[in-house]
Amino acid sequence: MSDVIFSDFDIGQPVETKTEKSKNRKIVLLKVFSVILAALILIEFILNKFIFPCMNYPVVTITGSSAQITAEVKNVLSSLNETSWLSFDTETAASSIMNQISAVESALVKKTFPDKVEIEIVEREIAAKSIVSIDGKTTGVQIDKNGVIFTTKSFTDVSSDNSIPLISGLPVEYVKIGMRLPSKYRPLMEQIFELKNLPQNYFAEVSEIQVMPKEYGNYELVFYPVHSRVRVLTDRSLNEEALKYMIVMLDVVNSMEPDVAEIDLRYDSVSYRKR
Repeated sequence: MSDVIFSDFDIGQPVETKTEKSKNRKIVLLKVFSVILAALILIEFILNKFIFPCMNYPVVTITGSSAQITAEVKNVLSSLNETSWLSFDTETAASSIMNQISAVESALVKKTFPDKVEIEIVEREIAAKSIVSIDGKTTGVQIDKNGVIFTTKSFTDVSSDNSIPLISGLPVEYVKIGMRLPSKYRPLMEQIFELKNLPQNYFAEVSEIQVMPKEYGNYELVFYPVHSRVRVLTDRSLNEEALKYMIVMLDVVNSMEPDVAEIDLRYDSVSYRKR
């Protein structure tokens, strides 16, 4: 009987050489290096795209405001001393804008990750203008349709705009920028605002509207026409029909009586007084 010799290697099993082992090790190392490199690139991307931007001062976008108000908003933001998007307080920014800029009716401030701050401004719409005394100094102010007294740096432009009527005689003892007129005068401001926005510029014919307080909290109005020395007394009801009637009566009375000083349209009647 012949001897049978068993080998340590299974028949048909390939034997990995040293060269192949070295090659496989290099492939594994290359894969590991690629994964590490990809992870580093991803980390750098996240840092630059998200982390670093929110740690820097935000990119601020201001909409809904004129160039002048936009500049004032930026000045307010610079005074807040915010250093990063993360620390930026939207409530503080909104309240500061509204408190420091009286011409702003509302300010909506919101943050968008990672570095955006969007500010939506609604400016007050001028109904009338007036000249008041604040701290002993005569100051030109504007009044919106809600009766809020505010001011802008461009009052010179406002004062020359004949579509914005000049209101005088408002019995306000202490005037402060940002204050609201007594409630009884707010309907007047709303009426003036509606008339100002009509296609016809009725207020171009009026140099001044004077408020004449009466007893028991009522008031009447006195109109001073631009091209006449005659003043017109009316009640507190101000609308387009009343203005048209006033203009017609002014023409009629002036044509009949050239020496008229005052026309009274109160109490549903027409009367006049000579000089």
